[in-house]
Amino acid sequence: MSVLKRIYQHPLLSPEDVNTIINAHEKVHFKKGDYLLKKDQIAKKYFCVEKGLIRSYVYDYEGNDITTGFVGENELAIDVISLFHEIPAVEYFQALTDCECYSIPLNDFQILYHSIKGFNEWGRAWMSGSLFELKQRTISMITESASERYKTLRSKHPQILQQSPLKYIASYLGITDTSLSRIRKELVRES
Repeated sequence: MSVLKRIYQHPLLSPEDVNTIINAHEKVHFKKGDYLLKKDQIAKKYFCVEKGLIRSYVYDYEGNDITTGFVGENELAIDVISLFHEIPAVEYFQALTDCECYSIPLNDFQILYHSIKGFNEWGRAWMSGSLFELKQRTISMITESASERYKTLRSKHPQILQQSPLKYIASYLGITDTSLSRIRKELVRES
């Protein structure tokens, strides 16, 4: 449960508020390869990851599997649009490793969100942070070389490099497996 205390830290949430929020969660386990959400399903809950790594992905217009994100420990696996707009998901969320998570159904979240003042402030802060990260990633895909993007991923998210197959990392970085192998070899030589 300490993962939930880390995730729900906010100055406007009292320890009692955090306990109320924590008690609305249920522990769930996923085996490597299990889906948390598939394309065309409507998300009914989100997940707080305690252990493991989850990948989100789509298929492009040519049928290629493209990684859109990774969710690791102390992070939320959530399809915001599907969950809050109650529309079919366009991405798949799949466990890359065995995962231990806590889930909270949308209905329980909504009740808490409207009844605990600090919870809605936490939600705004989380959403703002997520939007900031997405914007940074979008800009980096245009302004940084593949090598720079890999170095950033390596320094900020080592769990991804340790637990994800290279083909998913390459896809996430917008490069081929061959290019990723070359970048990794060059970085080893530089060290």
